[in-house]
Amino acid sequence: MPELPEVETVRMGLEPVLLGGTFQRVTTHRADLRFPFPENFARRLTGARVERLERRAKYLIAHLSTGEALLMHLGMTGRFHVQAPGEAEAHLLGDYEYDAGTAPKHMHAVFDMRGGGRVTYADPRRFGYMLLVPEAELAQHAMMRGLGVEPLSDDLTPAYLATRSQGRRSDLKAFLMDQRIVAGLGNIYVCEALFRAELKPTRQASVLATAGGKPTAHATRLVASIKTVLRAAIAAGGSTLRDYRQADGQAGAFQNTFRVYDREGEPCIRPGCRGIVRRSTQAGRSSFFCPVCQR
Repeated sequence: MPELPEVETVRMGLEPVLLGGTFQRVTTHRADLRFPFPENFARRLTGARVERLERRAKYLIAHLSTGEALLMHLGMTGRFHVQAPGEAEAHLLGDYEYDAGTAPKHMHAVFDMRGGGRVTYADPRRFGYMLLVPEAELAQHAMMRGLGVEPLSDDLTPAYLATRSQGRRSDLKAFLMDQRIVAGLGNIYVCEALFRAELKPTRQASVLATAGGKPTAHATRLVASIKTVLRAAIAAGGSTLRDYRQADGQAGAFQNTFRVYDREGEPCIRPGCRGIVRRSTQAGRSSFFCPVCQR
């Protein structure tokens, strides 16, 4: 599942072709993805201009001149092939360890832009989806209304985390991955942020707040760590692992700087620490941490 930096990398790759562009022709090769395509999907998009292209949590949102918003989620295997005007071939915003993602049978939607650009959506498992939502209803849409704050926005503060964590018995890992609290964080970047903040994933979330509800030093360090990790990952083009690449086709490089994620059995890289990175399972997901310097 792509996390925030990967989705932001895809957004930046789509922007040169979509932003300010007008849909000239839209073609769907099947009736549904995870959900059916919206009624009259192609007709409603044809002639619409993309006024703004943003990311909200793990969603891509194209705000249209027609007063609707195109809401897109990549699911597990959704990828965009982008061909800018004048390019001979499309390049893939994301890659696979197998070739199924480029097979014609997995190309489910094609967006031809006025002026020659083309964007093709491929999704072997069809867990992704696309919705058309009136702008006036977007904030209260079922997919949007429960989302927490954006982690790179000014809304994520130590005081916010303290307010949401006071008295909670859930562990820090589950707390941070709850999309109703912080939108867009996933397993990789939570592990990395907790390491930088020197907090163990299984520690209770209430450690972020005092008895009176004020933020602790842990909350201050954690906010700074989250923002640092995400900014570094976006600058690196995300973490390729098996799937993601930057808009120019180059592999995302953040996985080369992982401090704990996927480093089970390796020495902790914190200077002076003699710990060995461990892996545990929380809610079915692997957590990586140093048992010595994360407390």
